[in-house]
Amino acid sequence: MKLFSNYKSAASHRLRIALALKGVEHTVEEVQLAAGHHRRPEYASLNPMRQVPVLIDGPRVLIQSLAILEYLEEAYPEPPLLPSDPHDRARVRGIADTIACEIHPLLTRRVVGELRTTFGQKREQVEQWYRHWIAEGFSAVERLLAEDKRTGRFCHGDAPSLADVCLLPQMEVAVANGCPLDAYPTIRRIAAACRELSAFASTSPTTADAVE
Repeated sequence: MKLFSNYKSAASHRLRIALALKGVEHTVEEVQLAAGHHRRPEYASLNPMRQVPVLIDGPRVLIQSLAILEYLEEAYPEPPLLPSDPHDRARVRGIADTIACEIHPLLTRRVVGELRTTFGQKREQVEQWYRHWIAEGFSAVERLLAEDKRTGRFCHGDAPSLADVCLLPQMEVAVANGCPLDAYPTIRRIAAACRELSAFASTSPTTADAVE
């Protein structure tokens, strides 16, 4: 198994965490986005969107971090990242999707690059963009976590789930970009619990470098 990853990519970080939690042996190939490695024809043949991550498992090529996380959950079910109860599974997926589908896409290198080049936004304006969408998304996630008794040490209960796998990388992005986080005590508490686990800490970029 090989993971094509970028160390600063939150989507790639999700998979590094999940693979570490499940103890799945794999190699990692760093895709240097700043150098344009994702635009090379050989990489585009793996993922026509020219994005990270990509996971190769034998002859199979898998794309999109949430789809790959679901694949890992099915192929390597221990330890589980989704609860057994259907309602609880939907809750965890809902939190994960809020982060990965509503917050993250607005903060990627591709979007921020367009803001700077095509639309001529200055650094200060891009920072405002980050802070606005982190605030919009984290306010929702904070409520989902703080107002539900199923939240425990982690997003759902006392073991990490798919929601935590998505939460911590987005938290690293928020910290790196100087987003105010005082209004999200539950998120901050859960992120701290995640960082205590080696699967999260050992796969994390330094916060100074986590930018997307």
